[in-house]
Amino acid sequence: MNFLEDLQVGQTREFGSFTFTAESIKTFAREFDPQTFHLDEDAAKRSALFGGLAASGWHVASVSMGLRIRDAQRREAEAKARGEDYAAWGPSPGFRDLRWVKPVLVGDTITYASEVTDIRVSATRPGWGIMQASNTAKNQHGVLVMSFTASVFVPQRVTKG
Repeated sequence: MNFLEDLQVGQTREFGSFTFTAESIKTFAREFDPQTFHLDEDAAKRSALFGGLAASGWHVASVSMGLRIRDAQRREAEAKARGEDYAAWGPSPGFRDLRWVKPVLVGDTITYASEVTDIRVSATRPGWGIMQASNTAKNQHGVLVMSFTASVFVPQRVTKG
């Protein structure tokens, strides 16, 4: 991962795709969002809202996080193999404006991406900055299905004197 100084506003990154199956939708829903249109294919088909079994928005968001972490782990391993310094990003102080724009249905493949929208040095945490990013999820047709704005703490590069 990049250090704060390596980031630029407008920088974008795709970090993975996921295909939603009936089984993955139902498994998530049984545990975390047991609404009929996430669990029962026949009831979901009759629904005027979706017309088919739909993934929970929380499922779509959770997949985003899982792909993001696996991408970061892969990038860390690659950097270490090259003998490069690696910036382990800190936690997120939060997100806002989460929108589930279109339903995600069985068979949809969602691609997740992030664009840096703001970078600043932290006023309260020496050696850290905060990056803000616009995050999107688009289906196989390029249609936006989810978006949100997130912030994350990013370490500054430590200079050796």
